[in-house]
Amino acid sequence: MKHTISVLVENHSGVLSRISGLFSRRGFNIESLAVGPTHDPSISRITIVADGDEHTVEQIEKQLNKLIEVIKVKTFAKDEFLARELMIVKLTVSPEKRSEVMTIAEIINAKVMDVTLTTMTLEICDTYAQLCRFEEIIAPYGIIEMVRTGTVAIEKGSETFSPKKN
Repeated sequence: MKHTISVLVENHSGVLSRISGLFSRRGFNIESLAVGPTHDPSISRITIVADGDEHTVEQIEKQLNKLIEVIKVKTFAKDEFLARELMIVKLTVSPEKRSEVMTIAEIINAKVMDVTLTTMTLEICDTYAQLCRFEEIIAPYGIIEMVRTGTVAIEKGSETFSPKKN
């Protein structure tokens, strides 16, 4: 089962290495990893999507909480959070097919970032599932290159995930 884990950490070098090493030592594969600063530049937020059972996730949470640089850890329950991922994809597109691709982009809310005589580069920000569908739809046009960020997630509702106690 996939789990989305959010970790607030002190923003300094080596923290990400220690956290990814902890997952590796436990044999817990990270499917997605996104790291960025929060509104407080001394704190970063790491969002991890990983596959594993409930016991493994519980153990990972306990191990993360033992790390000095870790401020707070939360594993989101299903349907408790909002998540998005960014995809940028470069396609081989002949001038004859360009309007088709632009129509698809418009329908799916993708943005055309760049156009050359033979290529188009599109950007889309959506859920993991929607990005997979988008990739499936545009694949026949010829994907030259594709890059995706890791998932970022935030809790639904008025609850916050901050260094202060809720």
